[in-house]
This record gives sequence, structure tokens and C-alpha cells, in this order.
Amino acid sequence: MPDGTAVTNFPVIRDPLLAEVSGEGKNGLTVPKPFDATRHGDIPAGAALPALPELSEVETVRHFTRLSRLNFGIDTGMYPLGSCTMKHNPKICEEIASRIACVHPADRAGIAPVLEWLLGFKGFLEEICGMEDSCLWPAAGAHGELTGMLVIREALRKRGQDRSKVLIPDTAHGTNPASCAIAGFTSVNVPSGPDGYLKARDLAGHLDGDVAALMITNPNTLGIFEQEILEIAGLLHENGSYLYMDGANLNALMGIARPGDMGVDCMHINLHKTFGAPHGGGGPGSGPVLVKRDLAPFLPVPRIDRDTSGSPVLDSAFPDSIGMVHSRLGNVAVLLKAYVYCLCLGPAGLRDVSLRACLNANYLKARLKKTYDLPYETATLHEFVLSDRAFKPAGVTTIDIAKALMDHGFHPPTVYFPLVVPGAIMVEPTETEPRSELDRFVEAMEAIAARAGQSPENLRQTPGNVPVERIDEVWAARNLVLTWMDMNPSEEDRYLNG
Repeated sequence: MPDGTAVTNFPVIRDPLLAEVSGEGKNGLTVPKPFDATRHGDIPAGAALPALPELSEVETVRHFTRLSRLNFGIDTGMYPLGSCTMKHNPKICEEIASRIACVHPADRAGIAPVLEWLLGFKGFLEEICGMEDSCLWPAAGAHGELTGMLVIREALRKRGQDRSKVLIPDTAHGTNPASCAIAGFTSVNVPSGPDGYLKARDLAGHLDGDVAALMITNPNTLGIFEQEILEIAGLLHENGSYLYMDGANLNALMGIARPGDMGVDCMHINLHKTFGAPHGGGGPGSGPVLVKRDLAPFLPVPRIDRDTSGSPVLDSAFPDSIGMVHSRLGNVAVLLKAYVYCLCLGPAGLRDVSLRACLNANYLKARLKKTYDLPYETATLHEFVLSDRAFKPAGVTTIDIAKALMDHGFHPPTVYFPLVVPGAIMVEPTETEPRSELDRFVEAMEAIAARAGQSPENLRQTPGNVPVERIDEVWAARNLVLTWMDMNPSEEDRYLNG
């Protein structure tokens, strides 16, 4: 418990599935919205009906209400997930986007204002990042990475070069190697320096005529700004290579520094991390790609352009394009939410977001480094990384700390990433958390540290006051249950216990 006393594990709560409580003849009724009685006929005779569960309305409502109360979300508590960036998303973004995102792409008249808004948003992103063109369609961060690397590959081919290597620092986002591989490149790991950022002299030793690009994350996953970014960009360009920046998280840069001014040629943004659009269960996401002018011909289609009358239209007549990466307008509702976010905040507001995100993170770091190991003393921005090194002698590890935080009402931070820090605890409070919540998080972390010294065995049994006790995560990952199976109790016990 938060006071450090012993935790008694609650039993696993298992709400029966609807199929298990189904009973023939049970039903509940609702009316579709909008409802037009003239357009709804009877179900044709002999039509095969789906084998749906049969339940009363009250049973159905209670089932889903019980499940909803087991959820933990950003509207119920703090998510200090480093790199993942789970922060409060203003409800006005949801409200306004919901009113205008219901236009079908085939509705030429209705889609014109949506295209106008997307053009405006596209211009916002390019200005914020110091880039010259962009594509809004990629559906997520890794999708944006892949799109960017395909653009770079096509640009190299246009130059008559078939370069195969992409350099990736050990402090970059973890999806970068996969994006490279899918794009047809081989990734090469480049170690960061002892201060936690990439040294230009170390990069120089990896450059040759087969290097297509460097994929850098800035600030990197330690929360450290890449201090030699200008020199690094110069070395790459002299080598005929591109500088790709993983801009998944712009919470430290908006309104303060522009990647394009740092020499970045291509980048993506995770709108669902920075620009007021939810992700995870509240998604979907969006990963727009931004480029300098020489890469623009290779961006995906369709592109938003203007016809002779000045009206916005979709145009696919770009022969050097890599083609389509998403149907029509991408995840347009997410794009509109992000546009509303920018319109509401304006330039000064976006800058304030970055300043507050950095302030909150540094406040937490200053308080927690008194109790937890801080592997890098280098200044950090919007996030930072601790480790479990101080607690290893007591047999307490990062996973124990993460599980214990759940008993205090917090979602765990990102754990065991970045890999450059053994036992990493990656914390990002974001700009939306008030000081009172930050203080409560510190108190929880300090209480856990005290328990690690006083009762480590008890700590290893956490969590205990949440609906589901600690599970064997390795076993669960190897025994996924993705469909419902009708089992009697003995069969279920045999399955769960091997």
C-alpha cells in the first residue's frame, strides 16, 4: 500500500463474456441514429442471422460499465510514459473535429472545406518544423518513418545511387531499425558518447559511399538534446547522405527550435503525442512526413493542390512519387484535432507547451535523483531516464518499481528503454500535469524506494490493490488468447496452469 504496509493481493476479477451469459430469448432494443422509419424494412425471410449473444439491456449495460471501471486512462490518472507521451488532450479538439470529420471523401462539395483546413494545417507544421513540404497521410509514427525512408530511397535512386546503409544511434527510437529494414536498408548501430549524445567524430568513422542516411532522435530517448547536430548534418551532406529526424515527440521543441534549421532533410511527427490528439485506445494516430524541397517530388500521393479557380483539390500527377501510403485523406479526424490544437494555442501557446513540458520534467528529475540512480548528468529537456541500480543489491528491479506504482494510482513509466541504460525508468510528465500531481508522483516513488530497503520481498509481490494481480508476463505473451473458447472449469484450469 502507499503507506508502505504489506499488500494483500486482490483476486483476479474476471467479468463473464457476453457469450457466457447469453440466454435464448433475452433482448434489448435501441433506435439507430438518425432513424428514418421509411427506409427500414423487415429482415428478409430466411436470412441468416449472426450468432450474437442474447442478453437483456440491463445485463449488457452493467457488463460494459463494469469493464470500463477497470480501465486506467489519461482522464483518470497520470501516465509518466517516457517517449510515448500520454498527456491530456483538450476536449475542444475532439468536439470541433467531430463536427467536421464526417464528410465522405467522394463528396466533392463537402470535402472542399476539409481540404482547405488540411492545407492550413500543413502550412502550420512546415512552419513549426522549418521544412518546405509535407504529406499528412501516414497513419502512425512508424508508418511515417517508413514513408520517410521510402522517400529517401527513391531520391537516391533518382540520383543513380543504390545506397544500402542507414546509421542509427543507440539513443534513437526503437522502431527505427524496423522501418529501415522494411524500406530495404540495413541499419548500423552508432554508439552515443559518454554524455548521452552522438559525437560528430564518432559518426565520421561510419561514413562512406554506401550510407543513405542517419536516423536521429532529437531530443534523444534520454531526453538529451543532440548538441552536435549542426556538425553532424554538415558531415552527412558532404557525404551525399540525408539527415532523417525522428520527430515523434516535439514537446521540447515547438516554438523554440526548428529541425529544418538544424540541417534535417526529412522527418515525421506523431500528432498523437504532441498535438492534442489521443492515441492508444483513444486513437488512431497520425505521423505526417515533412521534407526539404529536394525531397518533395518523392512524397506520397494524392497531394492537396489548387485548381485554376483556387479551390483545393487532390492531385496524383506526380511521376516521381513513391505512390499511396494510405487511402485518401489518412486519419483525417486526427489531423483536424491537431489543427484545432494549433489554432487554439497559437505560436505563443505552442512555445509555452514546450517550456512547461521541460520545466515539469526537470522538476521531477531534480527531486528523484536524490533517491534514484541518474545514469547521465547531462541536461535534459522534456523527459529523463533513471535506473534501478541502487536497488539491485536488495533484489528489487525496475519491473518491481513499475508494478508498485500501480498501487499508488499511477500508470508505470516506460521501462527497460532506452537499452543504453540497464534497468531504465523513462519518465515524461508532460506539460499537462499540475505541480500537485508531480509532488504526489515523487512521494509515491520515494515510498517505493523506502520499501525496497525495508521489505523488498513485499515489493516484489505488487501490485495488490488493482483488479489484476501481478501476472507472469512471459507466459502471457507466449499463450495469447485472442478468441473466445467455451471451456468447462476443469479445462480452463488445465489451460491456465499448464
